[in-house]
Parts: sequence; structure tokens; C-alpha cells
Amino acid sequence: MNKSSLRPLGIFFALALVMAATRIHTSLLHHFDALPDATWGVLFLAGFWLRGAWRWALPLLLTEAVTIDFLVISNQGGDFWTHYCVSAAYWFLLPAYASLWAGGSWLRRHASGLTPASVTRAVAAFTLSWAACYVISNGSFYWLSDMVPLPRSGAAWAGNMLDWYQTFFTTTAMYAAIGAALHIAVTQLRGVRGVAGEAR
Repeated sequence: MNKSSLRPLGIFFALALVMAATRIHTSLLHHFDALPDATWGVLFLAGFWLRGAWRWALPLLLTEAVTIDFLVISNQGGDFWTHYCVSAAYWFLLPAYASLWAGGSWLRRHASGLTPASVTRAVAAFTLSWAACYVISNGSFYWLSDMVPLPRSGAAWAGNMLDWYQTFFTTTAMYAAIGAALHIAVTQLRGVRGVAGEAR
């Protein structure tokens, strides 16, 4: 195995570890705490860094998310299939999460350095893919979960989305920003090494 084939695996395992550490932590506490769930940010960054590996990386990350939920709920003595968060809406998390991957993947395809246009594309890709994920996940839970009291209405759904959007957006943006900073740092470091190598 050469370096080019090992790099995606290293990135994948690092992202999977971050997801596991924060998703387990958040699931155990049932709220956002010192280590908020990084799943949404991980999937956006994975779409960017692992764009060419989507056939195996995306399904594995989706499987990891469901497996963690199953293990946490089961270890707490609950029944996964009757848990508050698990309903017909739960399976809409798969396309919701995939939209984050798609946003990161699109950005990678159109990335062109740290230019104003590139930064604008990055912000747009993140915001639109996050919004798609949020609308799908929140909307499916509101309209399909038995935990939401009747009667339901579009106005009440809009109010529910407004209640939660800031928490989800801030958390996802934080992890995406950390990933962006790491990406820029590594890119700059490679550039310095390349110049140093040429000087020799």
C-alpha cells in the first residue's frame, strides 16, 4: 500500500473516531455538553476530504452513526425501536447526512485556494448542505414522529425549527471551521516543504 492509498484511510479513521467520541458522549448525556456531537461536521468534512472514496466511506460513516445510537440506547436498558428518537423519521437521517457529504464533495470539486470566490463558495456549500440536512432531519421528526403532539401545523413546525437551528448550526460550523483550519495549515505546510525541497 502506498502513501496515496493510506491517506484516505487515515483521514477516515480520524473522522470516525471524532464522530464516535462525540456522538457517544452526547447520546449518554442527552444534550449538548462540553463535547457536542460532531456527526454533521464530520460528514461535511468527509465529503470534502474523501470525495473520491464515497462508495465505502459514506456508507461506513452512516453505519457507524446508527450503530452508536443502537449501542448507547441498548446499553442504557432501552429498546432501540421504541426509543424517543427512533421512529419512521429516524431513517430520514440517512439522506439528511448524505446532503452534508454532498456539500463537502461539491466544495472539493470547486475548491481553488484561499481566494474571495473560493471562500464564498465554501460558505455557500456549507450553509446550503447544512440547511438541507436540518430541514430533512427536523421536518421528518416533526411530521412523522409520534412524540410530537397533535395537531401539527406548518407554523408550529417553523417555530420548532427556529427553536433548534442555532444550536445545530453553531455546532456544525464549529467543527467545519476546525477542519478548515487544519486543511489550510496542512496545505501551507506542504507548500513550505515543497519550496524547501526545490531549494535543495
